[in-house]
Amino acid sequence: MDEQALLGLNPNADADFRQRALAYFEQLKISQDAWQVCAEALAQSIYSDDHIKFFCFQVLEHQVKFKYSELTEVQQQLIRETLITWLQAQMLNPQPEKTFIRNKAAQVFALLFVTEYLTKWPKFFFDILSVVDLNPRGVDMYLRILMAVDAELVDRDVVHTSEEARRNTLLKDTMREQCIPSLVESWYQILQNYQYNNSELTCQCLEVVGAYVSWIDLSLIANERFINMLLGHMSVEVLREEACDCLFEIVNKGMDPIDKTKLVESLCQVLQSAGLFSIDQEDDVDFLARFSKLVNGMGQALIASWTKLIKNGDMKSAQDTLQAIEAKVALMLQLLIHEDDDISSNIIGFCYDYLHILKQLSALSDQQKANVEAIMLAVMKKLTYDEEYNFENEGEDEAMFVEYRKQLKLLLDRLAQVSPELLLASVRRVFNTTLQNWQTTRFMEVEVAIRLLYMLAEALPVSHGAHFSGDVTKATALQDMMRTLVTSGVSAYQHTSVTLEFFETVVRYEKFFAVEPQHIPTVLMAFLDHRGLRHTSPKVRSRTAYLFSRFVKSLNKQMNPFIEDVLNRIQDLMELSPPENGYQALLSSDDQLFIYETAGVLIVNSEYSAERKQVLMRNLLTPLMEKFKVLLQKLMMAQDEDRQMALADCLNHAVGFASRTSKAFSNKQTVKQCGCSEVYLDCLQTFLPALSCPLQKEVLRSGVRTFLHRMIICLEEEVLPFIPSASEHMLKDCEAKDLQEFIPLINQITAKFKTQVSPFLQQMFMPLLHAIFEVLLLPAEENDQSAALEKQMLRRSYFAFLQTVTGSGMSEVIANQGAENVERVLFTVIQGAVDYPDPIAQKTCFIILSKLVELWGGKDGPVGFADFVYKHIVPACFLAPLKQTFDLADAQTVLALSECAVTLKTIHLKRGPECIQYLQQEYLPSLQVAPEIIQ
Repeated sequence: MDEQALLGLNPNADADFRQRALAYFEQLKISQDAWQVCAEALAQSIYSDDHIKFFCFQVLEHQVKFKYSELTEVQQQLIRETLITWLQAQMLNPQPEKTFIRNKAAQVFALLFVTEYLTKWPKFFFDILSVVDLNPRGVDMYLRILMAVDAELVDRDVVHTSEEARRNTLLKDTMREQCIPSLVESWYQILQNYQYNNSELTCQCLEVVGAYVSWIDLSLIANERFINMLLGHMSVEVLREEACDCLFEIVNKGMDPIDKTKLVESLCQVLQSAGLFSIDQEDDVDFLARFSKLVNGMGQALIASWTKLIKNGDMKSAQDTLQAIEAKVALMLQLLIHEDDDISSNIIGFCYDYLHILKQLSALSDQQKANVEAIMLAVMKKLTYDEEYNFENEGEDEAMFVEYRKQLKLLLDRLAQVSPELLLASVRRVFNTTLQNWQTTRFMEVEVAIRLLYMLAEALPVSHGAHFSGDVTKATALQDMMRTLVTSGVSAYQHTSVTLEFFETVVRYEKFFAVEPQHIPTVLMAFLDHRGLRHTSPKVRSRTAYLFSRFVKSLNKQMNPFIEDVLNRIQDLMELSPPENGYQALLSSDDQLFIYETAGVLIVNSEYSAERKQVLMRNLLTPLMEKFKVLLQKLMMAQDEDRQMALADCLNHAVGFASRTSKAFSNKQTVKQCGCSEVYLDCLQTFLPALSCPLQKEVLRSGVRTFLHRMIICLEEEVLPFIPSASEHMLKDCEAKDLQEFIPLINQITAKFKTQVSPFLQQMFMPLLHAIFEVLLLPAEENDQSAALEKQMLRRSYFAFLQTVTGSGMSEVIANQGAENVERVLFTVIQGAVDYPDPIAQKTCFIILSKLVELWGGKDGPVGFADFVYKHIVPACFLAPLKQTFDLADAQTVLALSECAVTLKTIHLKRGPECIQYLQQEYLPSLQVAPEIIQ
């Protein structure tokens, strides 16, 4: 072995050595006999360095996994012997191997098992057992090998091919016949031997039993001697968590519903008599979390049995099973209400399924009603934040609580299906009690009271948020709670969670304000002052900005009396904060987008005259335009790159804000009807000069491009005079990404205005193509993935552009470019259809080709086009699908093939029998296709 290269295996080695070790590993993988050197090193314990031993196992693993069939019988025998020799040595070594080496060795054993068990090594397990006997180190390896074999055969996370799946089924069937009873006996012996003096091996063995139980005969495990031993482990502190998991796997095993009920009931009896159901006496939360999972498994197993029995019409057994389920509810509730969320979370599945049963029953008994109420109270209690929750800096614990809350929400929704009246009454009681004394109540209780009201909206669904009409009892209850919420003054509570919940709920029930509009000013003030947009917490300000825009949009006409007041009050929040003043704005630029959109909505949806709307819109946009001019001047003169970036970002924000105000316009309220065209044309004139700024091109161009997209929709043909000069600037010294983003703009103009822009398109067609070809022909590093991807995306954009031009009935734009250019364009399309392995581009190319054949392929088409069809388009339709890279398992490729067929069909339609004749007499014979196939 190359000792120098082996030095690089040490994790502390420097990069050069590590690189060399990697290269050496690759070299050994392809070498014919390197594995033998590694096998010898392992069998004779030549190396003491752990990383080298691991490395030797990796080389063997590669040999067994990928090149085993290339070995002779003798060589395969050598690998078997090496592993057994290594295993024997484990029991004599003064120190056990490191865990990572033992795990890797177990993987190699398992790979060999999968390859050899059915043919050359049927005594695999017996050979290992005869070596290890009950030696603790040997038993450790034996159990690791069993886990590795299970991972190879039944690991749900590994995707197996159908061939591997068939092989695995055969392996399991053969094991069941030949060795499983002996393996189970060995597990029993190991457990009996080590349960009191080696907890580590006992736990390992319990894990093996739990893993294998899912696919072996259950009676081998679910019998008196095994179950009694497992139950004995349940009262040994170091073993009980593993024993719990093992019992869970036994309960989870699929079986006949009546037998399953009997099994679960007998287990429960023993667990109960062992005192394990007394949760309050237990303070080990890790164990309780596993125990909760076990109880959940038992509950769900019984419910699955009940469902099957009902389906089979066995009402007597179903009734017995339901009684068994009901008997577990008290225990379930104890676990659900436990202060540890993991313990509670593990039982939610049983709880959810139990409610599903109650939903199906025609009437509930008093006990069942009491259970529903108890679950409801538990959910309300568990939804509450605890003291430790960190609102300012949410980490992993907080994220887990948010997930847990989502599970509880599902329970609440299910409770609503079982008994909506009870849920409404319970929430109302908690809500009213809490809000009466909110000033003296802890924040988490106030938050949860409002949260419950918020959750009712989804738990008691209605169409289009109409919570305040229809069912009188429900509408009245919700209306009362909403009235209390907005008049109680709770919006002033000094905790971010309560503040946010208040605003979320107000927006969720916006229809309330249509019924009682007198509360709108109160809520608007909360949004606009220190409770909302001017709150001390940036998180609250940010969320409120979004919620405020939703609130205003939903109230629409009801906002009319407050428009000018609101516009005045938000004016300072819309200031464009230039980089140099060091003043920390209240809102981020993303938040300001919502405020600009809100301002736009207020103006456009108002009942003012067009003149008044225009004045208000001008007041809104003029400060942006003025700031923009000043900042652009400053950018032109800025030397420092950081300052240039800061100024360019600020300019980009200004354009973005103006863009966002235009989202308020709709088909009914167009820019023209509101008298605002002039203001937006002024904006265009102000923003377009940024395109000729040589600094920070990417940022500026992207902002102005987005604004143009919006203006094409809003101003329609009024935008056209600005397009030629804008395009000219955007095509100057641009890169792949610029072009790729510019093309959709041209496509939008082409598709929208069609022949209106024909002269412009004809004029800029070749300059655009030259810019594209120039970028595509730039040499790139061979392994530069991002450059290759950018080129691929640009190529797609180019073909999409040609598709838009031909599809918008503007093929004359191409035809008028002169014969040489037309030919060049056509060849790029043929190349795109055949040569590049990109099915998305290929599909587009075939769409272009069939469109051109449809337009130009008739008798009166351009001179020479018919010739081009036969020389190039027809061959493309055959060559593309014949390419190695044309993968019909890929959905996009199938679409490309379908367009390819459409192209051939179009050629036949336009050229008639002549096309068939060409295929029969010239093209197909040139491909050496047999005459009988041609006919």
